[in-house]
Amino acid sequence: MNRLEHFFCSTSLWQRMTHRYLLPWVLSGAKLGDHVLEIGAGYGPATRYLLQLAPRVTSLEYDEKAIRRLKANHSDVRVAALCGDAAMLPFADHSFTSVVAILVLHHLKSRGLQERTFAEAYRVLRPGGSFFAAEITDGWLNRVVHYNSIFTPVPPASAFARLTTAGFSRVSVDFRKGGFRIRARKAAETSTNPTPLAASSAIA
Repeated sequence: MNRLEHFFCSTSLWQRMTHRYLLPWVLSGAKLGDHVLEIGAGYGPATRYLLQLAPRVTSLEYDEKAIRRLKANHSDVRVAALCGDAAMLPFADHSFTSVVAILVLHHLKSRGLQERTFAEAYRVLRPGGSFFAAEITDGWLNRVVHYNSIFTPVPPASAFARLTTAGFSRVSVDFRKGGFRIRARKAAETSTNPTPLAASSAIA
């Protein structure tokens, strides 16, 4: 991220926006289970909110400076924070009941790394677990904001095929001004008809 992104993402304003507007929409009606993996946790604006929905949160962040601040701000024993790569998760198969990626995917250097991240999220999820992501749309303003930073936008329509290829089912994409959310499910091994996610605008 560039300096502007680092500054804004570390502010209390961004944390309030995340808690009041972004996460309630992304996770509306969702059940996260007992152990959430937060990919690209940054300075931890979403972490406290996730702890209201699940008893355990593991927060993964690539940037060492950000993870140090996250640890300082979240000393709760229910939070495990560590450095790591979203495209090469340091966790065993079937470790988590849900995986959450808030404004993370566009910071990966390539489409290939995004697809590896989808595959890794699928691998570490337990059967019946869910993947949730929020992303911004491509456009001149977002490209300006990401000047001198990595910006690999995710075409919303590509989510269906890419997540299905990774193994997911019940892929959905919903839009609102400036961005979109993605939801997908890892099929439960004991059921051929998993409970559907909350109603959405498009389902594959």
